[in-house]
Amino acid sequence: MAKVRVYELARKYEISSEALRKILVKEGITVKSHMSTVEERAEILIQQHMNRVKNAASAKVKQKEKKKKPAVTAAKPRARKPKKAVKRVEADQKAVQESVRRTLAKLEVTRKTKRKRRSRDDIEIDEEENVIKLPEFSTVADLAGQLEVDPAEIIQKCFSLGLMVSINQRLDKDTIEMISSEHGFDIKFVTTYGQDLLDDKKQIKPEHLVHRPPVITIMGHVDHGKTSLLDNIRQTNVIAGEKGGITQHIGAYAVKINGKKITFIDTPGHEAFTAMRSRGAQSTDIVIVIVAADDGVMPQTIEAINHAKAADVPIIIAINKIDLPNADIDKVKNGLIKQNIVLEEYGGNIMCAEISAKNGIGIEKLLEMILLQAEMMELKADPDAQGRGVVIEAKKEEGRGIVTTVLVQQGTLRIGDIFVSGNHFGRIRALLNERGEKIKDAPPSTPAVILGCSGVAQAGDAFIQVEDEKKAKEVALRRQQFAREKDRRSVHRISLEELYAQIQEGIAKELNLIIRADVDGSIEVLNESLTNLSTDEVKVNVIHKAVGIISESDILLASASNAVVLGFHINATPEAARIAKAEKVDIRFYDVIYQAIDDIKGAMSGLLDPDIVEKELGIAEIRQVFRVSKIGSIAGSYVKTGVIVRNALVRVLRDSEVIYKGSISSLKRFKDDAKEVQAGFECGIGVSGFEDLLEGDVLEVYKEEEHSRTID
Repeated sequence: MAKVRVYELARKYEISSEALRKILVKEGITVKSHMSTVEERAEILIQQHMNRVKNAASAKVKQKEKKKKPAVTAAKPRARKPKKAVKRVEADQKAVQESVRRTLAKLEVTRKTKRKRRSRDDIEIDEEENVIKLPEFSTVADLAGQLEVDPAEIIQKCFSLGLMVSINQRLDKDTIEMISSEHGFDIKFVTTYGQDLLDDKKQIKPEHLVHRPPVITIMGHVDHGKTSLLDNIRQTNVIAGEKGGITQHIGAYAVKINGKKITFIDTPGHEAFTAMRSRGAQSTDIVIVIVAADDGVMPQTIEAINHAKAADVPIIIAINKIDLPNADIDKVKNGLIKQNIVLEEYGGNIMCAEISAKNGIGIEKLLEMILLQAEMMELKADPDAQGRGVVIEAKKEEGRGIVTTVLVQQGTLRIGDIFVSGNHFGRIRALLNERGEKIKDAPPSTPAVILGCSGVAQAGDAFIQVEDEKKAKEVALRRQQFAREKDRRSVHRISLEELYAQIQEGIAKELNLIIRADVDGSIEVLNESLTNLSTDEVKVNVIHKAVGIISESDILLASASNAVVLGFHINATPEAARIAKAEKVDIRFYDVIYQAIDDIKGAMSGLLDPDIVEKELGIAEIRQVFRVSKIGSIAGSYVKTGVIVRNALVRVLRDSEVIYKGSISSLKRFKDDAKEVQAGFECGIGVSGFEDLLEGDVLEVYKEEEHSRTID
């Protein structure tokens, strides 16, 4: 019969292991500890015990109700009787539950309960659910602090489970759950440490809300004119500075139109930048999906529409390049309808503007649509609330340190403010706009460049202003510890079964990479794009990725792990270049992501095992078999087709079935050795490792050729 441990049954019935152990002892089942195993029939005994407790409590409550039941006068109207009956039943059920709880509580010696009284009724008591919140891989001290017990007690529990731990050692998820359950608490694992500690007293007040500028994201397919449109609005030339003529970073820009401020976010259109576009859609109020009139709805156009729908933000369609001779606006609109985008002219609610980004046609109409949509949305924010925003991009610059681009969503950022961003903290040393000009403050919906962060935050991380620098530092350091522990424990250790499976199927080859880039967003994109190239035979393994210039430590790591170093929009230090040359480490520099992907595909193709293709050379028929001492059997054969080549591979066929595969060990023409014998001639053939040759056997001679393969 299947057996189950005591602590698992205790978790099922929501009581402590000690209480369940006492119940089992009363029912005649001896158990020593929470790790003891019992048979399935024990569940039946436990259920019967719980039912008896419940029935006894119910009978006791009913007896009390009879004593306290007031006399019913005849003058009371009938219509109110059912309501009283319902209330009494509800009270009975609550009383039963309370009595059961008290009975079970007598058995529990370690379970801690928290109670709260309802404000409207002092008699009814509601038991609060015992839940503690901790990040995964918390230390023994952290767990003991949440459970309000001595750390020595936690260490003793771990010893009983066979774990040798210290007060500062981190516990895994299962151990934390088990120990918390032993103390009567449920555990809720949080993904981000200290979120509740960062909440400030400066809450959003409705009376302080003011109108804020809309945040607009421009999305669409590559080369459809997104950045050109933004250039026209800003009267700049951003696209001239982009490698390969495409945008490879997210940019945030603030512009003034007719005295009103609008914030634009430009996202890349190449398919590799899916994650970056997704972040852009999640931090915006309105999405402009730009479609080229000469190209129509393309894959990244559909993807942009899906991101906007997922973010639940209004969409404005901008049909660009309408001045080109091959422009087909109707084709674009029909393609949009297929994607469930119904324009206003067709009875839908999606605005549409026909523009030419280069020549400035229809730009004013598009801007009017943006302002109209923003007015209808009534966008507001509290500039006096706690400063909060989202990291658009982050990078490390020589001379300036960590440069973080933030889109402010609530509150106002000023120089000197303390903040936490992801796993890092800092104090704002300088506050700049997107053009590098100094600004005094950054109100809501303002893109700001901030100097002073302790590290490179990840794009998409929350940016939170705090009052206490000590608290900010503590939260950031703890988050870094948890991140390091998670990375360390996430290393996959292969099991014997997996090892055996790999031996049977052939070990998969790995291409190890180290990625360095100028900004975090590019690292994310390169990591995703390159790891997606992995196949069943060749795996792309990114062993390290970071923002900043290629350093000596990167080269040493690459040398130890036989990895290739990729630099995207950055260079290597002179010392790193010298070590790379000495250690023969390959460093590749790229400005355009297409080139990086193509080169990695080529490297992966070199790791693929070649295809083996058979090429038939000739067929010979055995006419007579000669037995030669010290040599073996020689087949006197007649070459029917092709050519017989010495040292070639051969198959021996008898009655059209292959009985042996080997190679030709000797080939003679009369008494002389021959390299090859053409069709129509006789020869003597020796087959290595096979002596059972008979007259009438057929010899098929062939060779194997290797054909190189490529990654599709």
